[in-house]
Formats: sequence, C-alpha cells, structure tokens
Amino acid sequence: MATRVTSMTESGLLAAITVVMALIGVYVPLLGTVAVLMWPLPILILIVRHGLRWGLMAVFVSAVLTAALVEPAVSLRLALAFAPGGIALGLGFRNDWSSVRTLATGIAASMVSKLAALALLFAITGIEPFSAQFDMMEASFDQTIEFYRGVGMSEDQLSEVQENLVQNLSLMRLLVPLVVVMMGVMDTMVNYLIGGKVLRRLGHDVKTLPAFVEWRLPSVFVYMFAFSLIGAYWGTTREIDLLYRASLNLSMLATFAGLVEGVVIYMYAWRHYRWPKFFGAFALTFIFLNAFLLRLLCLVGLFDMVLDYRRRYWGGK
Repeated sequence: MATRVTSMTESGLLAAITVVMALIGVYVPLLGTVAVLMWPLPILILIVRHGLRWGLMAVFVSAVLTAALVEPAVSLRLALAFAPGGIALGLGFRNDWSSVRTLATGIAASMVSKLAALALLFAITGIEPFSAQFDMMEASFDQTIEFYRGVGMSEDQLSEVQENLVQNLSLMRLLVPLVVVMMGVMDTMVNYLIGGKVLRRLGHDVKTLPAFVEWRLPSVFVYMFAFSLIGAYWGTTREIDLLYRASLNLSMLATFAGLVEGVVIYMYAWRHYRWPKFFGAFALTFIFLNAFLLRLLCLVGLFDMVLDYRRRYWGGK
C-alpha cells in the first residue's frame, strides 16, 4: 500500500512537472525550447522508479491537462512527438540494457514519433512541416539584400547573394527528413545524459556511455555514404527526384557521422601524443574553419569506421 501511494504521489508530481514544461514551451520563447526538449525527462524517471504502467498513466494525465490548459492539438503533438523517446529510454534504464542499446532504441523511437507528429500536423492543417519557418526565411531575403545594398555592394554582387540564398533555402527544403533525424538524436541525447545523472543522484545504478574518445560508430554509415553518391548520380541523370532527395539526406547524415568519428579520432590522437591543450584546441578550431580540412576530417572518420585506426596504429581497443 505504501509503495502504491508513493507511486501515485510521484506520478502526480512528475505529471504536473510535464504540464508546467509544456506551458513554458508554449508561452516562453527561448526557455520554451529547452523545456520542450526535456519534456520526456519526468516520464523517463517515473518508468525507471515505478514501471511502465505509471509512466503511461503520467503521459495520459499530462496530455489531458495540457489539452485543457492550452489546446488539444498542441497536447497531442507534444505527447506523440516526445513521449515515445522518453518511454524507450526509461525501459532501457529500468531493464539494465547496454548504454548503446538504450540510446539507439530511444533515438529510433524519437525519430518515428516525430515523423508521426509531423504527419498528424499535415493531416489536421494541410500545411507542410516547417513551411512557416521557410516562409519566414524567404521573407527575410529582402531585408538581407537591402542591408548588403546599404553597405555598398554592387548589383551584380547582390544578384549573386540572392541566388545563393535561394539555393540554400531550396537545399534546406530538401533536407527536412535529415532535420527530423537530427531532432530525434538531439533530444534523445539530452534526455539520456540528464536522465542518467538524475537517476544516479536518486540512487539508481544506470549504465553510462563510453568516454567520447572511445566511441566507434557502425560501418553502416560508410555504405550509406557510398550508396548516397550512386543514388545522387542516378537521381540526377535519370531525373528520379525521390531518389535524389533520399540520397542527399543520406549523404548529409553519413557525413555528419563521419565528422563525429573524425573528431573522436582527433581527440584520441590528442590524448595519445599528449599535445598541449592550447595547440590541440587551436588546431581543431582551425580545421572547423577550413572547408577542405573539415571535409577531410569527415572522410577520415568514415574510413575509421572500417579500418579502425586506433587499434591498427595506436594499439587501442
């Protein structure tokens, strides 16, 4: 009986916290982004401490209260987009899964749920996802051009700037699926790291991710990158728009994974050769500011997924 009362008390308290975070997300511009990002955290903690049933009940209660206080559509989208990722992480922590399995399951659940939320938004409103943001960016082009005109740019230079802005916006429209993937990765990582710290403070023994210099991403990203190059060529030459869009998103995703792996290799070399902190930080900053070196770092990371430089050359695991 005492355990049930404790579960009900914590469930009510954490559900109330999710409602407050939802209200902050709706009404507070900058802090709201952080609040929405961490919205699944109370659900995650409740599942670890008291089980899946109490976590699902908290999601339902918080969704109902948010719908009453804000708007049903907002409540539904919030619960649909963020609750599954928190639930997956909570189950992983509670069932003592490995850190990689817990994180991968959370990311997969988060990405699927966000796609479902965007599909729901389109079904309800008929508006394409992110169209409002793209329209705002397009509307700001005139102000940007006027600013450059005011600082003395010639009309030829202004035409080139405007053309680049339009091309960049077109590219961003094509990369909407990648944006959804990165959103899923980001909010899952945030809730995994913060949730793990909170649970350890509460006395739970939860697995942590390996140190950053020990990360090794799966080689699937190498094959993804190779496929994306072939797919982009076929999509362009044979005018298969869907194939081109998919290849572009896969290429950018694989490139980002290569960048992460490349930074891991750089940090490992930094530690292995005991470079001075200032030199190591300065060199890494210079790489990020140089487009050629940054691409080279991405390729180094992609090849490491197959060749494993740390084991081959530096005696690492």
